[in-house]
Amino acid sequence: MTSFLRFLQVFSLGAWVGSIIYFSAVVAQGAFRTLPTMDDAGRLVGFTLAGLHSMGVICAVIYLVASVALARSLGALARPAAIGVILMLIMTLVSQRVVIARMDVLRAQMGSVAATPPESPLRAEFDRLHGVSVKLEGGVLLIGIAELFLTVRRMAV
Repeated sequence: MTSFLRFLQVFSLGAWVGSIIYFSAVVAQGAFRTLPTMDDAGRLVGFTLAGLHSMGVICAVIYLVASVALARSLGALARPAAIGVILMLIMTLVSQRVVIARMDVLRAQMGSVAATPPESPLRAEFDRLHGVSVKLEGGVLLIGIAELFLTVRRMAV
């Protein structure tokens, strides 16, 4: 059972981190390079990012449940790797439920992000929130890589 729980930890973190890398390197880049308009690409990226965030929440829950089961104690949630995963989960939820939700409202108000001049207050706020979203996702990725290392290192000891 211990091996299976450790596998779940590594698999959930690996899937989450790998998905973020794939999303950033392939999906987002491909959408903006191949779709006919920036608005079409933005809609595709928004849709896939929502899926990525849902997957991240699931991966976090799997990781944390496996951590508690391995330690047979809720105290496992106070370990550095679990704290990192909790931080990743919080950042993911803030990105999806706060930042992107506000971007969606702004997108609807603008009608077209691409057609809205950069000096428009709506567009300026959208662009600012986009930057926040990118930073949150980058933070989740960096913490995820560190947590994956900590998890694997702990298993080797």
